[in-house]
Amino acid sequence: MTIKDTPEQWEVRATATPFVGNKTSVRTDDVVMPDGTVVGRDYQVHPGSVAVLALDDADRVVVLRQYRHPVRHKLWEIPAGLLDVPGENPLHAAQRELYEEAHVKAEDWRVLTDVYTTPGGCDEAVRIFLARGLSEAAGDRFEVEHEEADMELGRVPVADLVRGVLAGELHNNCLVVGVLSLVAAREGDGLDALRPAEAPWPARPFDA
Repeated sequence: MTIKDTPEQWEVRATATPFVGNKTSVRTDDVVMPDGTVVGRDYQVHPGSVAVLALDDADRVVVLRQYRHPVRHKLWEIPAGLLDVPGENPLHAAQRELYEEAHVKAEDWRVLTDVYTTPGGCDEAVRIFLARGLSEAAGDRFEVEHEEADMELGRVPVADLVRGVLAGELHNNCLVVGVLSLVAAREGDGLDALRPAEAPWPARPFDA
């Protein structure tokens, strides 16, 4: 048996979009089940996101602490953001987010992992990059607003993040997946064996 996710699309008899927001929307599809019954499925339509696990020479990860209203928490996260333009190159989006949120640039970029965050209720796909060879970005810092105006920045050792994840103290999806993927990659074929930064991404095809 091959353990690999595969694309598949069941018949949709009807579809509606009862809500359209600034960045996302809610869609209702009437989907034909294998036994022939038709069932309504509501889900959030999302443009997709990128996240960056930025690792410095002291084996610390660039993290930020930000208020997230839906869960009523301040969460420690890694830099991340939306794919603002359809077909946008995710590497370019990741480089932009690392600059805007941490004022950092990186020399070496790899794809760490690709995930669907909540496939039972949202079609969001996230590409998590590993960025190394960090240095301070040139120029003025990006002007932040809203929740980001209260954001805290830091650099935390990988081992401390792993401990926090396994202790149930850190909950952000991209941080959890990114940190544990980093550890797994190190214990496997090594970080240099990760996919190149512009590897294909079928979930969100992009322009080169």
